[in-house]
Amino acid sequence: MEPDRLLGVELRHLLALQAVAEHSSFARAAKALGYTQSAISQQIAALERAVGEKLVVRPGGPRPVSLTEAGELLLKHADAIVARMKAAQADLAAFTQGEAGPLRVGTYQSVSARLLPALVRRFKEQFPHVNIQLSESALEDELEARLEGGDVDLSFVMLPINEAPIEVVQLLVDPYVLIVPTDSPLAGRAKPPSLREIARQPLIGYVQCRSMAAIETAIRRAGAELNIVFRSEDNGTVQGLVGAGIGVALVPQLTLQTTDGSLEVIQLGDLLPPRLIGIAWHRDRYRTPAARAFVDLAQTLCADNAHELVAA
Repeated sequence: MEPDRLLGVELRHLLALQAVAEHSSFARAAKALGYTQSAISQQIAALERAVGEKLVVRPGGPRPVSLTEAGELLLKHADAIVARMKAAQADLAAFTQGEAGPLRVGTYQSVSARLLPALVRRFKEQFPHVNIQLSESALEDELEARLEGGDVDLSFVMLPINEAPIEVVQLLVDPYVLIVPTDSPLAGRAKPPSLREIARQPLIGYVQCRSMAAIETAIRRAGAELNIVFRSEDNGTVQGLVGAGIGVALVPQLTLQTTDGSLEVIQLGDLLPPRLIGIAWHRDRYRTPAARAFVDLAQTLCADNAHELVAA
């Protein structure tokens, strides 16, 4: 492809390629973008002329369209370009708004429940006109993708992060604990059970996430297999099932909620590596004074209250 042909590529062409790839249909792609079907066809045709390659297979009739190998290759670059443009749009909005407007923060359940209330209260004292908008997910990869794509300005993350243009500071060391029903044979012991002993119990687990992956990896390295009888994304559900005697659970200590005495919390020492919690931002994006202050306050709050935050 001749370099000057790239001058004919426009962002709308790349958005059309993304939509066609996602929906496998020119009609559905047009509806998603608010265009006519002929406009989408014209944009794909213009993109194909610009790059000098056939990008879309058009079988005709009701059969779904698909991307050629060249189309799949270009789509990867299109995704990155569109993500950077969204980030640029967010930067310009943040620059214009200064110390007012929204601050979009990615977070997950345990941070939302244990850390955010005090953090938001302190932040609002300094920036009363900034509207904090939370974007919650149980999936760490999803939070990082939102940060990279400019959908959030900051995000709480679990370390280490995936390779991405993201800067991060560590906030908390969050140890894993074992929670068991009070009548469990593992309760009331002077020493914590081994991972092999825990693996023999019916285990309440999380829907797949990095925390659960770390737990499963550690148990398999100990030469055992997990006996998972239930999975949930909700910390309260996991804890409630343990309290009801359904099983035991390995959970980060920050996820613990006030209990009715139906379960016992067992400290595991160094049996499992702790969960490391940080807060991150896109390294190439402009950070407003409000965003910088939010990070500073999070660091101060966690440093001053680390023991209380992760206390059982």
